[in-house]
Amino acid sequence: MGLNELLPKAVRLHPEKEAVVCGDLRMTYRELAARVWRLAQGLLDLGIERNDRVAVLHENTHEFLEAYFAAAHLGIILVSLNHRLSAKELAGILNDSESRMLIAQGAFYEKAKALPQSVPTLEKIIWTRTDSHVLNGEDTAYEALLKNHPDQPPPAPAISDDDVAHLYYTSGTTGQPKGVMLTHKNVKCHALGTIAELHLTDRDRWFHVAPLFHLADAWATFAISWVGGTHVLVPSFDAGTVCRLIQEEKITLSNLIPTMLNMMVNHPDVGKFDYSSLRVILSGGAPIAPETVRKIIDAFGCDYIQTYGMTETSPYLTLSILKDHLKTLSAEAQLNFKAKTGREFIGVSLRVVDEEGNDVAMDEKQVGEIIVKGDTVTPGYWRLPDETEKAIRDGWLYTGDLAVMDRERYVNIVDRKKDMILTGGENVYSSEVENVLYMHPHVLEVAVIGVPDAHWGEAVKACVVLKEGRSVTEEEIIISCRKDLAGYKTPKSVDFLKALPKTGSGKIFKKGLRAPYLK
Repeated sequence: MGLNELLPKAVRLHPEKEAVVCGDLRMTYRELAARVWRLAQGLLDLGIERNDRVAVLHENTHEFLEAYFAAAHLGIILVSLNHRLSAKELAGILNDSESRMLIAQGAFYEKAKALPQSVPTLEKIIWTRTDSHVLNGEDTAYEALLKNHPDQPPPAPAISDDDVAHLYYTSGTTGQPKGVMLTHKNVKCHALGTIAELHLTDRDRWFHVAPLFHLADAWATFAISWVGGTHVLVPSFDAGTVCRLIQEEKITLSNLIPTMLNMMVNHPDVGKFDYSSLRVILSGGAPIAPETVRKIIDAFGCDYIQTYGMTETSPYLTLSILKDHLKTLSAEAQLNFKAKTGREFIGVSLRVVDEEGNDVAMDEKQVGEIIVKGDTVTPGYWRLPDETEKAIRDGWLYTGDLAVMDRERYVNIVDRKKDMILTGGENVYSSEVENVLYMHPHVLEVAVIGVPDAHWGEAVKACVVLKEGRSVTEEEIIISCRKDLAGYKTPKSVDFLKALPKTGSGKIFKKGLRAPYLK
């Protein structure tokens, strides 16, 4: 079964089931499919052909879901754009992918209106949620396009498992953004894997809170639809609103980014709502401190699963789902496993290897790099064969993530290779220091970086955001760390910030924090 068959299957089995909740709009699967077919017919009428690239610049709304399904049906390649990027950065991605059309939300009109002038291949912008009077002659209104086309599916081309379905551009935190190719097979196998691992059914109501342009959330588009579940969307993140909607929409599960969860559990209204519908909260996109995991479980009263993955892997590589015999452990011991990066996802093979390629000892001490292979792993980077060869060697994708492994084969990430701090000849893994800092009662957010030091080579620096109304000195922070960390791991300095810089996907942008010290 291909991706283009999932929506028709949902319509056959669940025609009147609520498929989408988007603000005041509620649609059944039959109604969703009708809009998807109108969009697909409209794209064909505009001249779009199989394997053409169509980009989407949008918040989390039903139009984004419709674009995912229309692209899958037509065999075109969807390019998901981070709407927080600048016009120049967006133009770079559109030029690299040679996108022919852009579906853009009116909220980004000022940023996107001039893109055709700097992207020669971009023939047309299809605008959603904007007044028609602002459009020029080359533009098209999304709703007008749908209105003028039939709600029956156009003929679907023969699509191969190896055909590229999506292009996701890396955030650029480690260099020039690269287009990660995900094939129909990658996306399909990942969807089936999540259905099996998370026991997804038509009873589930998935909350699209993390951005749909990012794979922390986008994978659920296909997995939830495959089982006939309900998609509940929120355009942008607000901690109080998300807490309230969990109660009102009876959300059963969602995958949120740690920075979002941290804001939710520290929100003053977190205890005012009923979360009894939740069966599990997943966290992914970045490491999370065990202390934050404890707060999540206490606040929401549901199961918790830590996830880890990459854009290159569709994304999941591990889940911290407890093996059955681990459920007999004490609550504290179970929490220890749940807060780990997790054991390998059903669709991948995972190893942690040293620099010679040997598997590390399962002792939670020896550090190695995570490497993976499987049907969910990208075939490579868009038109970058050299970069592909660097990342994928002998069939294994080298993730650049450093981790340890325990006797149960649960891995725990300690750092990115490029984020590891080398001070006085000793390796310091930032996550270990951050986990200790998160235990401080006044700390809301923290990032640990290495900065140049004439004596030690690099010195450990903590960048800290305090909870509202709290105060603490640099010396007090350093003293509190000394209780749990070796001297060389303890921060030598602390910067107090109003907020930590974030990437478009919500990850803490450590490269931005280090930049002022590298001049």
